[in-house]
Amino acid sequence: MLSKGLLIAAVVAGLSFVGTWGLHLPPAAAIAWKGSGVALLALYAASRARSLDGWLLVAVMLFGALGDVLLETSGMTVGALAFLAGHVVAIGLYLRNRRPTLAVSQTLLALLLVPATVFIAFLLPTDRAAAPGIALYSLGLSLMAATAWTSRFPRYRVGLGALMFLDSDLLIFARIGPLHGQAWVGYAIWILYFAGEALICTGVADTLARPRD
Repeated sequence: MLSKGLLIAAVVAGLSFVGTWGLHLPPAAAIAWKGSGVALLALYAASRARSLDGWLLVAVMLFGALGDVLLETSGMTVGALAFLAGHVVAIGLYLRNRRPTLAVSQTLLALLLVPATVFIAFLLPTDRAAAPGIALYSLGLSLMAATAWTSRFPRYRVGLGALMFLDSDLLIFARIGPLHGQAWVGYAIWILYFAGEALICTGVADTLARPRD
């Protein structure tokens, strides 16, 4: 019951955040609301953690919540470092849970995802001075998504969630480039990001709850 309640609270907090954008909330309240969705996902993961892998999932979610807050309080670079730390932990989690066999198409997707993401991310920002840092961050982001796709966790939950996270970040970079000023981009960024985190969290937690073959 506790886990279910935490998951419901996380989904409500995360999805309702976009509804606060026109309310002109005090900055502290808006930041707390933004961080609450993934923070509650971390608590959900903690309520189900029974192994090192379970606690690694908790760490991934905690770094995500920290990144959400730091983006608002300390800027993009500091927030990105928190997310990057979460990607590194996630890569470790996924490598510990590699899929025994992969189809050729699955392997090719994982191999192409990394250079393609880094290349696209490098091209997106109008401020070319920011491009190398964005490309470096995107290397960690794309490795996270590639290892999620090749892990034993359900591909259409965890793998898809990781790809949604990746797409969300590419839209952030596009917002400081060709999509600057497009109102819909902010909504797409948040929905892809939070839905991706929720799919990752529940997919990993459900898999870890079952005996490993």
